[in-house]
Amino acid sequence: MRQFYNQSYFDRYESYMNNSFQTLLWSLTVSMYPLGGFLGSLMVAPLVNKLGRKGTLLFNNIFSIVPAILMGTSQASKSFEIIIVGRIIIGICAGLSSNVVPMYLGELSPKNLRGAIGVMPQLFITIGILIAQIFGIRSILANERGWPLLLGLTGIPAIVELILLPFSPESPRYMLIQKGNEVGARAALRRLRGWDDVDDEIEEMRLEDQSEKAEGRQSVRNLCSFRSLRWQLISIVVLNMGQQLSGVNAIYYYADSIYRTAGVKENDIQYVTVGTGAVNVFMTIAAVSIVESTGRRILLLVGFAICCTACAVLTMCLNLQDNIDWMPYLSITCIIVYVIGHAIGPSPIPYVITTEMFRQSARPAAFMVAGSVHWISNFIVGLMFPFLEKGLGEYSFIIFGVICLATFVYIFIVIPETKSKTFLEISQILAKRNKVEVKVEAEHLELSQRETEKGKWEKVKITNL
Repeated sequence: MRQFYNQSYFDRYESYMNNSFQTLLWSLTVSMYPLGGFLGSLMVAPLVNKLGRKGTLLFNNIFSIVPAILMGTSQASKSFEIIIVGRIIIGICAGLSSNVVPMYLGELSPKNLRGAIGVMPQLFITIGILIAQIFGIRSILANERGWPLLLGLTGIPAIVELILLPFSPESPRYMLIQKGNEVGARAALRRLRGWDDVDDEIEEMRLEDQSEKAEGRQSVRNLCSFRSLRWQLISIVVLNMGQQLSGVNAIYYYADSIYRTAGVKENDIQYVTVGTGAVNVFMTIAAVSIVESTGRRILLLVGFAICCTACAVLTMCLNLQDNIDWMPYLSITCIIVYVIGHAIGPSPIPYVITTEMFRQSARPAAFMVAGSVHWISNFIVGLMFPFLEKGLGEYSFIIFGVICLATFVYIFIVIPETKSKTFLEISQILAKRNKVEVKVEAEHLELSQRETEKGKWEKVKITNL
């Protein structure tokens, strides 16, 4: 692709790019994807509130099909600029789908399966990465003739979704709580559950609706100032920063040089990378299998602990690999262990937690904040790691280890277990940390807020059921 950039430039100006300009263009090409992801995250709340969850996902396919056409035809049109534009647009698609899909599935799921279904998006992300790694083998599509087709393939999943998603129901919670369409919500629930008696779930949605009427639909500004959501907001920021700043992208970036040092042949490194991707898929499948039995909190704690330990040991290995013959093999082991740790907790669980910590009125704004933090952190790592690697070398992984440790401590102190609980029950658990008590009774619902500075209780009646 870099050769294509250079040749396209020569065809226009009859001179080749200098190295610094070519590096700048390539850096822009890479960094436009997380920037688009950030822009897509900013679109989450207005779109899901106006079009619904399902409608937003259908609309989002535009941001996949258009860039696939642009990037797939870039070589024929001799324009590297449309690749950069395509990267921004496909980033918008990723920013929307990475937030709306977990939200949609979380609202469709029964509480006893919400965790497992919530991890499924991350599972299919890892499967998508593995497929891309396979197609990205040089003998398949990662070559001078095949790379435009490789970029154009991104439109195929969007076409499949356009065909199949219309047969799926809209979120029952969206229809009942935000649109007031109880008939539609009941019909959707009956399709999803496979039985007619959905009164208990409808009643739970009504109860959640009543408890939120005084709050109204939450904007990002209200979300940041609303006391009863303070720790939930802090938690999703910490989890998404921890997920991206824990060094997962840096590990993949550094992996090739580690494999090379361990004696893996240059042409075989791509196959080892595919193997690492397969490990990622396998461990995410394991997370789907155990998230409902072990819970979300324990998977997060174990995952970040493994990543922290792997970063520390990897730093030691990289320092000693020139002196001890077997040390490069331990470095490879550290990479695999890190991938395992990240796959079972830090990668999939933050999406589940974001769905469960917020009720219907606040959830779109919450995903907007979480997605923005996720993509900004992704952008920062991509921008800063080359400089960290150049300045600190192998010691850069100490920074990632410290971030993993700090996130571990925060989860241990703050994040509650949320498995098999309704959204309203989770709200009541988190209310204690916010110094706000939500009481749901048969005749009325009260909000009791403790003013610790003044040492008194203030009770505000929200609504009569």
